[in-house]
Amino acid sequence: MAFFEFLKLKKEKRPLKSDQTVKPQAKSQAKPQAKSQDRGILVFEHTSEVIRAESVLKTAAKINGWMIRVMGPPPEIRTGCDLVIEFPVIEELNILRTLQEVGIEPLKTVPVTKHLLKPVNLFQTKDFGQYLMVRAANMKLTVEKKTMTIVNISGGGCPDVPYLAQEMVGRHLTEAPLPRDIGHTLCGYALQLAYEEITRQCSL
Repeated sequence: MAFFEFLKLKKEKRPLKSDQTVKPQAKSQAKPQAKSQDRGILVFEHTSEVIRAESVLKTAAKINGWMIRVMGPPPEIRTGCDLVIEFPVIEELNILRTLQEVGIEPLKTVPVTKHLLKPVNLFQTKDFGQYLMVRAANMKLTVEKKTMTIVNISGGGCPDVPYLAQEMVGRHLTEAPLPRDIGHTLCGYALQLAYEEITRQCSL
C-alpha cells in the first residue's frame, strides 16, 4: 500500500518538460456590455424644426459619431408633427446643448423602450418587379430597376411638387438634381429622404 502511495506522490511532483507551459485559466465572468444601443427620440411641434434640427445634428454627428435619423412618431406621442429624430440616449445632454446653441428646443425627449414608444419607420417600399417605389412621409419616388431611371414622382400637395417632377422624372438617379437643392417645401424635404433611401436600396 505504501508503494502505491509513493508512486502517486512521485507522479504529482513530476516537473514540467521544457516545451510545456502553464496555461492561465480563462475568467468565467464576461465583461458587461455597454448599453450603447439605447435610443431616444426628440419630439418637436413643427416639421420645420425637425428639418433644422436634423441638419444641425448631422453636421455635429460627422465630428462626434452620433447615429441620427428621422423617423415617424410613435402613435402614443403624436403632436401634429409627422417626424421625430432618433438619437443615442447616452449623448442626450450633448445633443440638447448643440440644439440650444442654435436656438432649437424640442418639446420633449422620450427614451425608446423595446416595446413602448418605438418610432415608426419613415420609409415604405414596394417592389413592382420592373419598378421600385419608396415612400417617405407623403412623397413617392419610383424608378425603373434595370435602368435606374426615375419614372414617377407623386404625393404631397405642395406648390413645388410639379417642378420637382419636371426636373427629375426621366433622369438617371445619379444625374437627377437633388430635391433639397431645388425644392422649397416639406414635400421637397420628404422627396429628398425618399431619394436617399431608394439610392441606398439600389446600391445594395
